[in-house]
Amino acid sequence: MTRVKGGTVTRRRHKKILKLTKGQYGSRHSLTRRANEAMLKSLSYAYRDRRNRKRDFRRLWITRINAGVRQHGMSYSRFMHGLQKAGVELNRKMLATMAVYDAEGFAQLVQLAKEQIATPSA
Repeated sequence: MTRVKGGTVTRRRHKKILKLTKGQYGSRHSLTRRANEAMLKSLSYAYRDRRNRKRDFRRLWITRINAGVRQHGMSYSRFMHGLQKAGVELNRKMLATMAVYDAEGFAQLVQLAKEQIATPSA
């Protein structure tokens, strides 16, 4: 049986790794072994942080809604409960955008939530 040399396959794999780590600091973008370590770490961080980004944005939206609602003398949880009772199905992203850019519309939503909480449930 003839001998098989793996040079082309190895070079292709090394080039792929070095391409992924372009822009890394020091030897992490030029030495294959260090680049492979950096690539594995960066890919795991990217996977984790794609999920964390959703968590972070939800926290930001809740903070913005809470700040907007407190200007009208109400808490976030009572506001959300009032909207739920009123049947308003706006997500937190839209509510946060309204709190920042559309103060009048947001004030109407707060008023609606206040009215729903004031009326006794049947």
